[in-house]
Amino acid sequence: MHIKFSDIFHTMQQQLEQPRAALDEQLLIELVNRIRPQDSKDTEEIEEKFKAFLQALLITPNAVTTLQTFVLRIINCYKQTSLFSDTGILSLDGFWNQLNQRIGAHILPLIPDDKSLQELVRRVFNERSDRYWLDYLSEQDWQQLFSVFNQGHSNQVEKTRIKDELIKAITILSYRVSGIGLHPEFINAQPELMEYESPFLVQNREIIEFIQQYKKCFQHADLTDSIALPDASQALVMLEQCHDVMAKIRRSTRRIGVSVSLTYMLALLEQCLERIEILLNMILDDDQLRYESMGNFLVDITEALYSERSVRDLLATNSELLALQVTENASKTGEHYVSTDKSGFLAMYKSAAGAGAIIAIMATLKVLMTRLTLAPLMQAFSYSMNYSLGFMLIHVLHFTVATKQPAMTAAALASTVQQRKGSKTAQIAELAALIVNIIRTQFVAILGNISIAIPVAALITVLWDVALHEPLMNHAKAAKTLHELNPFTSLAIPHAAIAGICLFLSGLLAGYFDNMAVYRKIGPRLKAHSRLARLMGQERLNSFAEYMQRNLGALGGNFIFGVMLGSMGTIGFILGLPLDIRHIAFASANFIQGLMNINGPDIGLIIVSFLGVLLIGLTNLFVSFTLTIIVALRARRVRFEQWKPLAKLVMTHFLTRPSDFFWPPKQVVDIDENQTTSKS
Repeated sequence: MHIKFSDIFHTMQQQLEQPRAALDEQLLIELVNRIRPQDSKDTEEIEEKFKAFLQALLITPNAVTTLQTFVLRIINCYKQTSLFSDTGILSLDGFWNQLNQRIGAHILPLIPDDKSLQELVRRVFNERSDRYWLDYLSEQDWQQLFSVFNQGHSNQVEKTRIKDELIKAITILSYRVSGIGLHPEFINAQPELMEYESPFLVQNREIIEFIQQYKKCFQHADLTDSIALPDASQALVMLEQCHDVMAKIRRSTRRIGVSVSLTYMLALLEQCLERIEILLNMILDDDQLRYESMGNFLVDITEALYSERSVRDLLATNSELLALQVTENASKTGEHYVSTDKSGFLAMYKSAAGAGAIIAIMATLKVLMTRLTLAPLMQAFSYSMNYSLGFMLIHVLHFTVATKQPAMTAAALASTVQQRKGSKTAQIAELAALIVNIIRTQFVAILGNISIAIPVAALITVLWDVALHEPLMNHAKAAKTLHELNPFTSLAIPHAAIAGICLFLSGLLAGYFDNMAVYRKIGPRLKAHSRLARLMGQERLNSFAEYMQRNLGALGGNFIFGVMLGSMGTIGFILGLPLDIRHIAFASANFIQGLMNINGPDIGLIIVSFLGVLLIGLTNLFVSFTLTIIVALRARRVRFEQWKPLAKLVMTHFLTRPSDFFWPPKQVVDIDENQTTSKS
């Protein structure tokens, strides 16, 4: 691949020889255009073009001096501090103001500041794909490039101006870190910050001292002298201590909860600390570290120029810790939804059976409510209260709804992926064993729900007929109910997918409410409520407060899940869309009640309707589990890509020991990479 650069270097030299002529930044744009690969993911092309550029610098006479002088003079024509201190760093405005500003900028674009260095960088690196090929370049590539580019002792005046701008940016960022580090939310998350001298304050003192010494070194020295720069190690140590405090705060959020503002400030503070370290390294004597930092800085700002106005990137930056906290609470609950032995297996069946009985009653109440002639909103309210209060009762009685499991077990699975140590094959084997346990537990939970919901619903139908001498459903209603379960002629499967989405959202909301209970100190505040203490008595109030602290997430998630299920049909009616829900437990109760009230059901109708019930259940589980595990893995920054060997291990286990998927083995399941075994 032959790429010509000499004509660009020659034109730059001609412009530099004319002192009064303005330098044409279009030459820089053309230079980057020639280095830029046509495919930003083609690693061979990236390396070839980069090597061709380096070779051109080395073999073209005066190319290094020309390019260095040209670039430095153009940079010094622009305002630089903002690029160093602000680009790629979240604004102090806070999350909600930033969100409003970015949405507004998409509607009515901002006016660019043509005197700012950001605009020059945006014009030079004008392709969104630039961040990918720049990021591909290794530390050795950057060292090689900048060591060639920085040859000679010319342009000291321009270099000194840029260093002055770097020092201004470091000072700004250091004061910013001090202010953020003393925010009340940080103090609440880490009270020790008030008990000893905060590293967020000490780092500022160390950096200011270093900058003063740095300036003294250049005050009385000639620009061509070799100057011994002051030591910045103490400032870097304090920056590392700031990182340690932030890590403690992140860990403490599992205990005290987290808010949107705290999440935003943690992300902002981390960006400021990393930028200070990069800028400090860029003015120190260590060439290797300086060149690496310059490369990292160029990659950072190139990416930032395209993400700083993006609403999606702002949400992604701030959502990870919140999502982690939400799924962390769900994963703790999810551990109780996975049984590994016979006693846990039977306990899960009993718990699911209790829920099945209540679900049969809820399904009957729903049938009776359809007889009433109500306004759409009142109908949605009545359905929602039926579902919500029923699900909350199931939780209070410690029963289990099978379809609630995936939203919990997926988070537990993602937590396991994050915590697992050792080789990839060992991780996959551990996950395969966990998946077998999850499938078996899910099977028995569904079995518990259906095996009791069906006979209880049948019993209610018989008792209704005997007591009131009329069927629970007329023939038309029974036919309509069975038609809605038909997977071939109705929207049963899409409606089951909608229910799966509701299950996923309810799992996230349960984690959100659990986080809120901890962060807002709901339990202690209830205990301190004087009016409730007079009404209930302090001892009873204490018990109630502790229960709410532990169960607010589950109760809130169940209530909102019930509202979603109950109002979906009404929302569809209002919007003119065929929206509704199908849930396996309710479908099983409707299945038996429909069959008992239809005149002469044939075997084909029975088979098709029961198949619909099974497919509804599979769709509920698949959709909720898939969505939850995607969010849980993203929250933990896990990119687990080896799904094929995992699926192979699970399938091999199913073929060799299928009973493990439906009945607990006598020994704990342990799956090896090459074979399926069991061990105590």
